[in-house]
Amino acid sequence: MTAVFQAAGYDVVGLDTFYFAECTLEPDYIKVAEIRKDIRDVTVADLEGIDVICHMAALSNDPLGDLDASLTYDINHSASTKLAILAKQAGVSRFLYASSCSMYGASSANEILTEESPLNPLTPYAISKIRTEDDLRKLADDHFSPVYMRNATVYGVSPRLRADIVLNNLTAWAYTTGKIRIMSDGTPWRPLVHVRDVCAAFVAVAGAKRDAIHNQAFNVGQNNENYQVRDLAEIVRQTVPNCTVEYGKESVSDPRNYRVDFSKIKQIVDTFKPEWNAQRGAAELYKAYMAAGLTFDDFQGRRYVRLKQIKHLLDTELLNADLRWN
Repeated sequence: MTAVFQAAGYDVVGLDTFYFAECTLEPDYIKVAEIRKDIRDVTVADLEGIDVICHMAALSNDPLGDLDASLTYDINHSASTKLAILAKQAGVSRFLYASSCSMYGASSANEILTEESPLNPLTPYAISKIRTEDDLRKLADDHFSPVYMRNATVYGVSPRLRADIVLNNLTAWAYTTGKIRIMSDGTPWRPLVHVRDVCAAFVAVAGAKRDAIHNQAFNVGQNNENYQVRDLAEIVRQTVPNCTVEYGKESVSDPRNYRVDFSKIKQIVDTFKPEWNAQRGAAELYKAYMAAGLTFDDFQGRRYVRLKQIKHLLDTELLNADLRWN
């Protein structure tokens, strides 16, 4: 995200609590001004002089969100609302909120969901996104313009790569074990989006005309990037040599099932031009895993699995029970 905004001519300031500073796949040499702070402790002074906030801080994904639902609501919802209130006080004019298509939760496989479709969240993570969107809408006015970026399931290579998201995970299983392990029955639908296309969407919306995007939700992805999990497994099988697909012995139907329509963002924000698909992304991941010499222990360890890293920081008492640094 930082490099993409810098390439677009923005001066970037990062704010993060750095839970995952050591969780790197490859070096990240980008240097920007940094504020090392928990999002719950942000002040107006931290935000003065900022024009656009890209708010992406959260306990990210459903397993991590389930670690402690109250903390998920505290960080993902309450702290996000507080950040927006402070941003408005500081004179920030545009607030881009990283929401999620996971809030659609469960739907008919025949239904294609738009930004106006009913929401059916199944997890604290998804509920926290809905609550935050609701709060931000109440803050919108002539001087403060929030936008809700409902990202599809992200995949792709990044300096702090995650192996706990579907395509990254399936490709890592294939590369390190020769088997593509699927824990569900493979039928659920998931919309996917490459991490670089997410970055491109944020830059496009940051520079869009206010009247076009003010106080609106945008599904971020592409219509042809809705996949069933078994289709993703087949893409990986065709990408990684000599691997096979393996379903868990206790495979069950995953209730999270949704197909999403992404027409709106391309119609309204014509500078957003996504470039990636799952086939290209799987090839990129495979190449990166080979270059890094990824092992099964690496893949299963805390370096690439966010929940395991948080549990490590708790077990070593680097974090307290409220997920604040000791």
